[in-house]
Amino acid sequence: MQFSDIVGQDAVQQLLLRAVQTNHLAHALLFDGPTGSANLALALALAQYVNCEDKQATDSCGRCASCVKMQKLVHPDLHLVFPVANLAKGKTSEAYLTDFRKFLLEQPYRTLPDWLETIGADNKQGNISAEEARSILQKLSLKAYEGPYKIMLIWLPELMNVSSANALLKVLEEPPAKTLFLLVTNQADKLLITILSRTQRVGVPAFTDDAIATHLRQHLNLDETTARRIAYLADGNLAEALRLRTQEGTDDEHAWFAEWMRDCYRQDLAKLVKQADQFDGFSKEKQKGLFDYSIRLCRDLFLWQQGAGALLRLPDDEMAFVKNFARVLTTAHVERIVADLNQATYHIERNARAKMVMLDLSLTFTRLIK
Repeated sequence: MQFSDIVGQDAVQQLLLRAVQTNHLAHALLFDGPTGSANLALALALAQYVNCEDKQATDSCGRCASCVKMQKLVHPDLHLVFPVANLAKGKTSEAYLTDFRKFLLEQPYRTLPDWLETIGADNKQGNISAEEARSILQKLSLKAYEGPYKIMLIWLPELMNVSSANALLKVLEEPPAKTLFLLVTNQADKLLITILSRTQRVGVPAFTDDAIATHLRQHLNLDETTARRIAYLADGNLAEALRLRTQEGTDDEHAWFAEWMRDCYRQDLAKLVKQADQFDGFSKEKQKGLFDYSIRLCRDLFLWQQGAGALLRLPDDEMAFVKNFARVLTTAHVERIVADLNQATYHIERNARAKMVMLDLSLTFTRLIK
């Protein structure tokens, strides 16, 4: 991955290039950006640049032996750590490394649900375990093989458990010589404060509409009108734009949420029980994704009620739903629904029975709406 492969993000690229060229690169960088941003792509581009044998003023050369290996993610000094599910194949990243390389090489703007679906995690959640922490310490105890830097890239460190987070903290406090940590996060607020204090934050903004449209035209050969429409709906999330391109995900989420709210409004208990059974059969990540979508749509509904409809970026069917449902709910109702959805997500993450969580929500919303 080279910086030139990433559309937009010029300010962040210049910041990283200047840090390397002036020898002011911190030993631990936290690439903090929203889901669907260029945080992972920028981390990969920086990893390639620091070990490039023929650095250019604005990018790595892309031709030397180090760059060729980095582009295939097989450089011996690049260590990748990422969430995995506790499956028979193993509990650490090493067991899934071949799959993860292929996953990133296909498209670097990916999400956790995409990855868990790729490895067949089914109903299991992704995490970075204590075994992974021991593996990190073992890898960093070795000297660099070829490049000047050993690079430890950790994708979604917020999914570390307490043991692995504490182990990482120790090595961040006393890092081995010529070791570069690249942490790529979508939720920095979930990291330990002590880890945040030992990393230099690199704020990665969401993509602009122009950047997403350019990416879609260059890589998917979309026409200008289609690319602009998808970019507008994606609202800075390139992963969402790619899903919209294939017409997957959002339509299903909206249909599910709209049907759920209508059944709550009609007090159709039989259908609500059936929907709870259906929800129970989804994977954990899909369950959390549906709740996340519900929260986002409630936010849009709140903005519409407050007269800020110009800020909404919704397809026609979702906009129609927001307008209609805004007549039924008050602002207090929306606040209560969002609070209950957040609490339900918390329970799902801690392996509460999804059917009971969903049915409890449905009955609560039924009483609330009426």
